[in-house]
Amino acid sequence: MHTTPSADLSPAPLGRVLTAMVTPFREVGGELAVDLDAAQHLARTLVEQGCDGLVVSGTTGESPTTSDAEQVDLVRAVREAVGPGVVVMAGVGTNDTAHSVALARAAATAGADSLLVVTPYYSKPPQAGLLAHFTTVADATDLPVMLYDIPGRSGVPIETETLVRAAEHPRIVAVKDAKGDFYAGSWVMARTDLAFYSGDDAANLGWLAHGAVGMVSVVAHVAARRYAAMVEAVLAGDLATAQRVHRELLPAVRGIMTRTQGVIMAKAALQLHGVLASRAVRLPLVEATPDEVSLLSHDLAEAALLETTA
Repeated sequence: MHTTPSADLSPAPLGRVLTAMVTPFREVGGELAVDLDAAQHLARTLVEQGCDGLVVSGTTGESPTTSDAEQVDLVRAVREAVGPGVVVMAGVGTNDTAHSVALARAAATAGADSLLVVTPYYSKPPQAGLLAHFTTVADATDLPVMLYDIPGRSGVPIETETLVRAAEHPRIVAVKDAKGDFYAGSWVMARTDLAFYSGDDAANLGWLAHGAVGMVSVVAHVAARRYAAMVEAVLAGDLATAQRVHRELLPAVRGIMTRTQGVIMAKAALQLHGVLASRAVRLPLVEATPDEVSLLSHDLAEAALLETTA
């Protein structure tokens, strides 16, 4: 039995602390254009602060309102910025399997080394359709795939038996869980080799305690180092330290994830930290109001993530 943290103790095939990275914008001729220079600066900053993986063009990256070409440019830019030692995962999931396959192939060509595939949303396919969708996308490239289970947005969960079947595919290696069913997830982990990642910052500690190997986090935009410490504490069997980090970060989770949409507040937090010049988002999202930013600054200060002059 291992007594110290190691890759053998809790294999993390796609990293441990991954940030679901926002997509920075700048105004050009009255329109919001993707700011690739800002994206590269953000990517480097996140790695410096403790992330070992970056998810590009996930929902937090505003994938519904960025074009296929913009998403390819983002993958290429982030890959260039962080080099080969950091996981660059491309969000390629849509509710159109053929489109997802095309995005997967384009991301692979652009330099992604893994793919995030969300449950097809709105159309609510049956479980057989989910399995066929996931395996078809996984067949499209040689890259490892993380499935993203988020029924609150997709309208349908990935059932346990579907995940067990999906795990038979050699390139489907992980699950990002935003369903929050620890019991169901524990059954999947007991029956398969799928690596679980928390996809809900409020549940990061809970998932790690149940056997998850890491997290795909929005709050990690400003708390990556602290989340890395939480992961290391859990791997070392130091639950008290992990609980302390969890509790200390509760105000940050509140500020970024509960006051309004997470993308909006993540960009506002990065602006408060001086990492992004602009907190602009594309419609139908709207940028954080001054009142929301004020509340956020207090939340981050309470979590010891922002110095205030008050």
